[in-house]
Amino acid sequence: MTSGTGGGRLLVVEDEATVRELLAATLRFAGFEVTSVATAGEAVVAAIGEPPDLVLLDVMLPDMDGFEVVRRLRDRRVTVPVLFLTARDAQADKVTGLSLGADDYVTKPFDLEELIARIRAILRRTAGHHTGVLTVGALALDPDGHQVTRDGLPLRVTATEFRLLRYLMENAGHVVSKAQILDRVWHYDFAGDASIVDTYISYLRRKVDVGEPRLIQTVHGVGYVMREPRR
Repeated sequence: MTSGTGGGRLLVVEDEATVRELLAATLRFAGFEVTSVATAGEAVVAAIGEPPDLVLLDVMLPDMDGFEVVRRLRDRRVTVPVLFLTARDAQADKVTGLSLGADDYVTKPFDLEELIARIRAILRRTAGHHTGVLTVGALALDPDGHQVTRDGLPLRVTATEFRLLRYLMENAGHVVSKAQILDRVWHYDFAGDASIVDTYISYLRRKVDVGEPRLIQTVHGVGYVMREPRR
């Protein structure tokens, strides 16, 4: 369900009518199929009813903020990519949005050509992802059902933990660096501070590796790898 050369269905969520109409018209001209809404409530209904390829989501909305929209979508296992639009530029806001599982964060005022480039970059990254159940030992991850189990027992993980675990499992047996993880899981440059990767690896280990064998292994000076220990 794509149109033109842009490729992709977009949901634009923006309460300012002028900005919403400009975005919708520009994105349609670029070849995207666009649905636009003005409230968070409309956004949740639209994204759940027919998940788009990407949600362009304003943070400041009249009924609830964009962060809450993402929380509600993730709670309903809607894992559609999200690009935040906001007048805020505080680092804490960016980290909050990205930690919820958003894919990018653009501060207003923004250049429309850059915005389109970022949208296409996200769509390239998320297109054609493996959708079958991933397994490493007794650990299983279902991308479509957004479920994680070990020894058949369900594990509760956050949206960001799910993305990190999925990336590790898609690359099972291959060592990935912190820089690679930041690029593929957060899609964001944390000014060279990769400590957030260590933090989330620690969170995952408390849930995934509570028993033996331990699957998430550290390769000192290189990064991390998901694999069963050699016997």
